Amino acid sequence: MEGFESILGAARAGADWAWDRIYRELAPSVRGYVRAHGAAEPDDLVGEVFLALVRELPRFQGDERDFRAFAFTIAHRRLVDELRRRGRRPVTPTEPEILAETAGSGGDVADEAMAGIDEARVRTLIEDLPPDQREVLLLRILGDLTIEEIARTLGKRAGAVKALQRRALKRVQGAYPFEDARR
Repeated sequence: MEGFESILGAARAGADWAWDRIYRELAPSVRGYVRAHGAAEPDDLVGEVFLALVRELPRFQGDERDFRAFAFTIAHRRLVDELRRRGRRPVTPTEPEILAETAGSGGDVADEAMAGIDEARVRTLIEDLPPDQREVLLLRILGDLTIEEIARTLGKRAGAVKALQRRALKRVQGAYPFEDARR
């Protein structure tokens, strides 16, 4: 973010424009992270993350990278809480046929189909990974966190995070081998 220090200062002072800017910068990545983990209501969870950021801002110290890691640490904790809650109170999903009947027509069908294909492909890739490897890749890619930031977020050693990332990438490449660029 351009001028992060001034944006953070304005957010601390309660400036709506600063929170709007922070939200626009971080929310898509946070939403992608919680969606990839199967959050039932990703937008609600993103809202919870940003409420926590507002509450916790007075105790935050650091630069833009630290703030991003701080946001993803909160997102990770809220996600774990949601998954625990859902485990205690399972919900029966609505049948796809019922949803199809009630769904309204909206947007460009071709765009929606392509987005669905891309999302399905990514979901297939990450669902095949063990949970710890999936977590590391999502924080690395969607959260744009460093190995050290991921280690702090997950409470693991940096070496363990590196090993998890290496295994995850190897597994993904084995499942979907990339063509040799030299050919």
